[in-house]
Amino acid sequence: MYAIVEIAGQQFKVAKDQKVFVNRLATEEGKKVEFDNVLLVGDGDNITIGAPAIDGALIGAKVVRHLKGDKVIVFKKKRRKGYQKKNGHRQSLSEIVIESIAASGAKKSTTAKATETKAKAAPKKEEAKKAAPKKETKAAAPKKETKAAPKAEAKAPAKKAAPKKAAKADDLKKIEGVGPKAMEAMVNAGLDTFEKVAKAKPEAIEAILAEASSRMAHLVANTWPEQAKLAAAGKWDELKELQDKLDGGRK
Repeated sequence: MYAIVEIAGQQFKVAKDQKVFVNRLATEEGKKVEFDNVLLVGDGDNITIGAPAIDGALIGAKVVRHLKGDKVIVFKKKRRKGYQKKNGHRQSLSEIVIESIAASGAKKSTTAKATETKAKAAPKKEEAKKAAPKKETKAAAPKKETKAAPKAEAKAPAKKAAPKKAAKADDLKKIEGVGPKAMEAMVNAGLDTFEKVAKAKPEAIEAILAEASSRMAHLVANTWPEQAKLAAAGKWDELKELQDKLDGGRK
């Protein structure tokens, strides 16, 4: 029995007791992890294909260790310009062992269910808050003596509400390791300034990225608060010196 599953933005063909090297996961070594984005399951002549994923299919695995891959040299050069740059990169990886493959009827862990219920309950509260002021405006309008007064008051809040725009977020891409999608996920989670990122814990940032997209689950944010602290204080020279010592934003 085998399956094709998406793990940390990559697709793998896996079987039971198979060792797989994937992009770095946020799960600690020795703990179990589940993957529900199963695209295909094959059991002998029976093949089940999802659209795009199979409902109820689940892959259970265990994180064996975290490691780094082989170094890759990236060399850039512009002829007749006297410009050349050489960088090395080692991809952060996680070694996992496939423990179980469930084709159907599998249930997610309680932690996954809790996050889903919170995500579903949040918009309902926001809708209730939005609906409350609408009733107050309708009840207040008939109490006015003249018709012109409520129209002027109804227009006034609309004009005042327009300039109330959210403050522009800081350019978090100045933190080494933060790309456009990672910045978008952090801003949506409320981490829109260098000061907020500096106060956040690396584990919380990695959890935000993993919830936003499985393709960002391999990102490691252990130096992002430190970089954000220097950026918030305007210490750009010290930030540059720190980034020169890092490897893709990691120590």
